[in-house]
Amino acid sequence: MFSKTQKATDKMRLFLQNKVDCSVFLRFLSMSHKKSSKIQAIYDLCKKSLTPANSPLSSQTIKNLCSLLDTVGVGDVGLKEENADDDRGHGLFGLSQLNRIARWAQPITYVDIFECENFTQICIFCFPTSSVIPLHDHPGMTVFSKVLYGSLHVKAYDWVEPPFIHESKGSTYFSARLAKLAVDKVLTASSATSVLYPKAGGNLHCFTAISPCAVLDILSPPYNEDKGRRCTYYHDYPYSTISADTKLYLNDEEVEDHAWLAKIETPDDLYMRPGMYVGPAIQT
Repeated sequence: MFSKTQKATDKMRLFLQNKVDCSVFLRFLSMSHKKSSKIQAIYDLCKKSLTPANSPLSSQTIKNLCSLLDTVGVGDVGLKEENADDDRGHGLFGLSQLNRIARWAQPITYVDIFECENFTQICIFCFPTSSVIPLHDHPGMTVFSKVLYGSLHVKAYDWVEPPFIHESKGSTYFSARLAKLAVDKVLTASSATSVLYPKAGGNLHCFTAISPCAVLDILSPPYNEDKGRRCTYYHDYPYSTISADTKLYLNDEEVEDHAWLAKIETPDDLYMRPGMYVGPAIQT
């Protein structure tokens, strides 16, 4: 038989132990609740920093967002990595009935994760090999791009300032504006997040998929035709092709880095289709 004192002591020990276990469990629940997915962290940072009141973006904001994006992988956004043997360009949105479509006709999949007309758009592009998003601009916008898997060639220009425009008023009217090459390189998942600015860093760019790949994009602010942010497509012509009758002279090295950009209609072969985002939910 245990004494009353022993029983009381045992009850107190059990009570304290249960209290400690409960405290640990509640602390665990609290930590689990507070634990944020990377896409949630991106949204939270965008909401805090990418607002009209914070325009233009500070160097610290850009650094913080790039540092966060550099850590994002395919699993953080609900994707799986494609490979050359499964080159349908659909990521986890693949459709078996499209397997026999010719490679040139395969679509780029566009996945809208979040959009707010006031401050940002977060989205993903999934490319099959050799697919292209033609040269286009981002008027008044800052764009962050992070390759999640695969290899992507980026060619980008900035306008020459002040504007230098060539116009032909012959039988066929032709107008082109001079631009300087800013980026011409291949990006992979190991590459740092790239950033283009409203007037620098390659605001006009073209994407070409070297292999199946996916890119996470953040646009701040997003396209909005009513506010003058309309996506315009261009064709680039070598400087030498239409520079003979201009008064602008560049040395041989500069010529290689300059091109004439002429506006074109949205290309007929730009084949995109929507995909469904199935990554971690964003709490707004």
